[in-house]
Formats: sequence, C-alpha cells, structure tokens
Amino acid sequence: MIRTDAGALRRFVTDCYLALGLPPETAALVADTLVQADLWGHPSHGVLRTFWYAARLRSGAADPLAAPVPDLPGAALTGMDGGGGMGQLAALCAMDHAIAVAQDHGIGAVAVRNSGHFGTAMYFTRRAALAGCIGFLSTNASPAMAPWGGTENRVGTNPWSWAAPAGPHPPMMLDIANTAVARGKLYAARERGEAIPEGWAIDASGRATTDPAAGIAGSILPMAGHKGYAIATLMDVVSGILPGSAFGARVTGPYVPEGLSGVGHLAIAIDIARLRPLAAFEADMARLIADLRATPRAPGVDRIHYPGEIEAETEARLLAEGIPLPRATADALRRDAAALGLAAPF
Repeated sequence: MIRTDAGALRRFVTDCYLALGLPPETAALVADTLVQADLWGHPSHGVLRTFWYAARLRSGAADPLAAPVPDLPGAALTGMDGGGGMGQLAALCAMDHAIAVAQDHGIGAVAVRNSGHFGTAMYFTRRAALAGCIGFLSTNASPAMAPWGGTENRVGTNPWSWAAPAGPHPPMMLDIANTAVARGKLYAARERGEAIPEGWAIDASGRATTDPAAGIAGSILPMAGHKGYAIATLMDVVSGILPGSAFGARVTGPYVPEGLSGVGHLAIAIDIARLRPLAAFEADMARLIADLRATPRAPGVDRIHYPGEIEAETEARLLAEGIPLPRATADALRRDAAALGLAAPF
C-alpha cells in the first residue's frame, strides 16, 4: 500500500478527466465522488474506477458534454434525461432539483433516464441531509446476479441510499447494494491480490468461490437470499422502468468500454420542516443514536455505531493520514495518466 493526500489525489483525477474532454465542473465532480468514496473507506467505488469511466468517454459510450435538465423545471415530480453522459452529473442535478422543489412543495422527486453509473449513492443523499431534508436515491445497474432460482445474470446490484440529518452528529446514511457485496468489492480484492469470503459469489459454473476473478466472471450472490433478489427487482422498477430507461439485462455497466449505459435513477427529497420543526427532528435523531450506542454489547464489541458513523470517522482519519492505494491501483493510475501526458502525485 502507498498513501496519498486526498487533495492532491482529487486534483490529479480532475486533471485526468479534463484531458479526456470533461468540462471543468463535471471533471471536478466525478473526481470528488471517487476520492470521497476512498475517504469513506470504500475503495471499491474510489479512484480504482477512474479509467473505467475514461474508457467509456474515449469510446463515445458516454457523452462528456451532456447537460441534464428536468423535463418540468420547478415541478415537484419530474423526469430528467441524463443525455447519455456521466451518471454523477445526472445524479447531482436530480438530487439538487429534488431538494430545491422540496423546499417549495415539501417533497421533490426526479426520475432520471438515459444516465450512467454514478459511483457512491450516499454522496448525493448526503446533500439532502445537509439541506435539512431526508434524501433517497436509487439506481439500476448492469446484470450481476441471477434471479432467485436462476442460473444466468439478469438482475443488477441496483443499490439505494437514504440519508438524514442527525443533529450534532454527522448525517445518518445508508448506501447498500442488494447483493451480498457490491461488485466493485471483488475488483478491489483482485487489485489487492486477496481472496474474497465465502458467500460473496459463485463462479461461471455455479460453484462457490473465494477467487475474486472467478466471482467477477460468475455471479454475485443476493443479500438475504430471495429478499435481496426481490428488493433489487423492485429497485429496477422505480429506477429503470418508471423513468423510461433501460432495465434488467439491457443495462450496460461501467466495467465495459462500449455501449450506451441506459442506467436510470430515482431521487427524492423530503423537507423535514414541513412536517415538524427541524430542531425537534434532530433532537430525536440524537436520542435515537444515544439509545443505539447504549445497547448492551455482545462479547468482543467495543462500541455500537449508527449507519454512516464509520464512514465519517474513516474520512476524518484518512484526511490526516492520507488515502491508502494498493500498489496495483497506483501503478495502473500512473500508467494511464502518463498516456495523457500527466504525472501522478504518488
């Protein structure tokens, strides 16, 4: 492992995307989402993905100049065309619109079509929490698991996120895929040269595997068995079918360089103050967190965390210590940046 400063890494990734033709604001946004994932301790969605997106830009599969706008500006419920561009930009535009109209109408929802992979969902729902709203964001994804009882990948991980303000604490945030793990965690394990735990994936022959490469070529297992499959399917309904985007096996993921992505999202913001005073809500959130922390602990457990707390603590630590990068990831970033005439800061 090597360590690098978060600010330097963010500038480096931004420069890579500028060299690939993204406008400055979009380049900075995509870079920030990737570095933030690393800061939260989720390298599966971090700078490991920098040149996966780059390959799609180079091939023309993603439009660097897409400019998503709501179909009905100012409406509490609207669609939005992502323009085949970067999913991060579409998700940001959708969530910010949902927040703005929630502050006018109490609730805002944006159904996004023709978008792309947006990285970490709670990057965007956190914006709602910081604006005094409860935020929700779902997306569909390229097929990674088989329907319950099936043998061929037809269902995406289709992750979703909720976030809410938590008074004196960092926002409470949940961001989960409906598989045992996000597929990116297999890629991250492969980068580190590590085995994956049993129960994460099966190989192409349907056998349990601890080899991340075999799992990538096979299927990711659903979380909670049939329940994970069912939730993933419903997330495809609200993320893909509702906005009129691609769905099921028709979605193309960021792992391949060509093909229109067709990803869809659903962003919702609820203005808490329309239902009760925000200060009272936050006081109750603080009480909830105190109750959770005061729960008698199982043997070997030092403390109980609320959702999102570990990420907040990891961010604070890595801002001071630097972000760890596996050598394989660092070497790949150096190599691919050099092809753009750029030098890595590590």
